[in-house]
Amino acid sequence: MARFFVPPQQIQDDKASITGSDVKHIRTVLRMVPGDRLTLLDGRGMVYQAEICDINKEEVLCRILSSETGAGEPTLKVSLVQGLPKGDKMESIIQKCTELGVHRIIPLAAARSVVKLEGKKVAERQERWQRVALEAAKQCRRPSVPEVQRLSNWEEILNSLPADALLIMPWEEENSQSLRSLLQRVEKPTEVYLFIGPEGGFEQAEVTVVRERGCHLVTLGERILRTETAGPAVLTMVLYHFAELG
Repeated sequence: MARFFVPPQQIQDDKASITGSDVKHIRTVLRMVPGDRLTLLDGRGMVYQAEICDINKEEVLCRILSSETGAGEPTLKVSLVQGLPKGDKMESIIQKCTELGVHRIIPLAAARSVVKLEGKKVAERQERWQRVALEAAKQCRRPSVPEVQRLSNWEEILNSLPADALLIMPWEEENSQSLRSLLQRVEKPTEVYLFIGPEGGFEQAEVTVVRERGCHLVTLGERILRTETAGPAVLTMVLYHFAELG
């Protein structure tokens, strides 16, 4: 059955309204008509079975037949704090981490981030990244769409960290504590924050400030992973360890 994401505010009681580019897809590609049924998702984990009532050029009106909480979402909320990389690497990171089950992605203007975004470019890039997450969620049939926050600095991120979250930073100069040994030692938390540096990694001052906030520095082994590899790799290991993947 065809599946479409609909903003929660466009689902009220037993009615739903589909707008935007999906209208054309429903009308001209799928050639659906009133009476046809489809699946709607609100991006927050709820799944609705609906029936089309009316179609026009601007919207598709539907009647909700049933609703349920979508399956497959990790109970462990993992947020990826990703140092802003060059080129289109951020889009690849968002896509893969969405497929794997990330809860939130926070782009970080790190000291060694080559790309500098200012003004309206910050909002434009966030909007683009959120669309990437939406399309990835559609592709992997995930009921929720991870939030991609706007580009933030260290102060903004550190001030927003939950007090009880497990903070993890892979760092190439750490050689005593592995990610495996850390995960084996801690109880399953409710939230995890992963800090991944851009090309060139984090500067010592950045490592120091986040470690002072209780972040655990870990090594991933002898091989140095590229920034676009590290995030998905660590996310996979964390979710697998806590029985949220595989």
